[in-house]
Amino acid sequence: MSLPKREVEELRPWVERTVKKVLGFSEPTVVTAALHCVGKGLDKRKTTDQLRPFLDDSAGGFVERLFEALEESRSSRGKGDKSRKRDIKIKQMMEAATKQIEERKKQLSFTPSVPSSLDQMSRLLGASAGGGVGSTLAPSQAASFMNDAIEKARKAAELQARIQAQLAMKPGILGAIGNTGPHNVVALANLHAMGIAPPKVEVKEVNKPTPLILDEKGRTVDASGKEVELTHRMPTLKANIRAVKREQFRQQLKEKPGEELESTSYFDQRVLVPPSQRPRKTFKFHDQGRFEKIAQRIRTKAQLEMLQNEIAQAAKKTGIQASTKLALIAPRKEIGEGEVPHIEWWDSYILNADTKFEELELFGVTNLVEHPAQINPPVDTDKPVTLGVYLTKKEQKKLRRQTRREGQKELQEKVRLGLMPPPEPKVRISNLMRVLGTEAVQDPTKVEAHVKAQMAKRQKAHEEANAARKLTAEQRKEKKVKKLKEDISDGVHIAVYRIRNLQNPAKKFKVEANASQLYLTGTVVLHRDVNLVVVEGGPKSQKKFKRLMMHRIKWVEHSSKRDDTDADNDTKRNNKCWLIWEGTAKERSFGDMKFKQCPTESMARDHFKKHGTEHYWDLALSHSVLETADD
Repeated sequence: MSLPKREVEELRPWVERTVKKVLGFSEPTVVTAALHCVGKGLDKRKTTDQLRPFLDDSAGGFVERLFEALEESRSSRGKGDKSRKRDIKIKQMMEAATKQIEERKKQLSFTPSVPSSLDQMSRLLGASAGGGVGSTLAPSQAASFMNDAIEKARKAAELQARIQAQLAMKPGILGAIGNTGPHNVVALANLHAMGIAPPKVEVKEVNKPTPLILDEKGRTVDASGKEVELTHRMPTLKANIRAVKREQFRQQLKEKPGEELESTSYFDQRVLVPPSQRPRKTFKFHDQGRFEKIAQRIRTKAQLEMLQNEIAQAAKKTGIQASTKLALIAPRKEIGEGEVPHIEWWDSYILNADTKFEELELFGVTNLVEHPAQINPPVDTDKPVTLGVYLTKKEQKKLRRQTRREGQKELQEKVRLGLMPPPEPKVRISNLMRVLGTEAVQDPTKVEAHVKAQMAKRQKAHEEANAARKLTAEQRKEKKVKKLKEDISDGVHIAVYRIRNLQNPAKKFKVEANASQLYLTGTVVLHRDVNLVVVEGGPKSQKKFKRLMMHRIKWVEHSSKRDDTDADNDTKRNNKCWLIWEGTAKERSFGDMKFKQCPTESMARDHFKKHGTEHYWDLALSHSVLETADD
């Protein structure tokens, strides 16, 4: 149930105090959200969900306390309504009594501005008794009126004093005690004139805010002159609150442990405690000769590159290694749009830089196009492909019925010719009475035993037939191998993968185990930055192995403290697998999957040359060199 705005505002001070106790500082955003939930009449669960982004785990306890305070305020509000009605009734009685006194004063010719003292009353009574001019009342009648007025004034003053004492506890209802109206002044003056002591009322001191005192420098000080630190405004956003808490936690960490902490048995002297203040920044001077060493290193590197180029040129001329052509690939120069280079970059290795194309003598080059002779593929793929026949559910059921009908006809013919006895009726417990009829009525126990024996006989025959059809362990193994092994008579599918780093034993095991399980053959050559994996097998096995290499295995490895060098760390972080080539061949070139460690390029190429597949290595090496040139 929703609350009126006045009652919600009455809860505001308590909510502010509770928020300050939970968070450690005042937070207007949380106070407004809590009062909004209470004003809308939300239940505890919804209120907790609304306040959880502000209070985190303490939202549940805060909501419980909020609803307890709400119940207490409702119960106290009922009592306050009763006291308020009583105060209003007393006020109405006071106004009626004051009105009657004023009317009596007017009848007795009293002026309202002059206070009614005892001497004036005596003079008026004497004047009325002497029968002065203007007096129309008898002395006895005037005396009775005066006594009644004095008694009512005394009672009214006592009643007002009690009311003011009660209202002093609630300054917001009818004003403070000091703000006495004109009727209360008249009543107190009448009591004083009649010699009646007014009732004593204990006035409760109202707490007032401390006055703001500033000294000549503009600082806030107290009454004694000491400087006072004012409460700073705290952040309201959740991110700012977390930043303040984080900064406070860092300050606590920077504080040095006290002597009491060092004296305990849990204090470890080996742990370094950071200083409370950040050390002052100073100049950092480079060591003498540092930049000279860097320059010398750059010059040495340039000389080494020049020497490598000369060696590569010599190797190219002598034909030591075919792959050295790719080692000198230079980055392509920026060529403007429409500009034709003098010599293409792939021709620069054959022609000298100073050679002009017009001066070249080209032998055997004509304007005719040469068409190379066509070679038949090693595998004949022109065989007609036959598709299987697929039947619908209805056609499958019809075919089954026809097959069973043919079998039943054959059995019926044998029975009719006397070649085999007629089959026994298939009796079950459910069709017992319908099949046997009168026999079941004559001796039901015997018939039931006969039926159960027949059912057990049929079950046994069924199990024996299943056991006879069951495959042996060797047959099951052969069936599984036949399912995995594919027909490669039409050609062997081959895939070549290059991996930058294959030193991890777990990844080696995955490659070898999956190749053996999929009945793939091939080899793995381990060389720096050129780890080659060649697999041969059927198309289905190749598809599964390709998914293993390209997706399932995570080749990138995170560095750890046990890594050897920075170069190895960089290689493992940037590790990757590439599919260099895939195609078909007429037959397999390798046996079971085996690993081969080749420290030099010549050893790796010789290993592939033994199996007649050295082009695999040349392709992978060129891919590696091109990748290095792009980097």
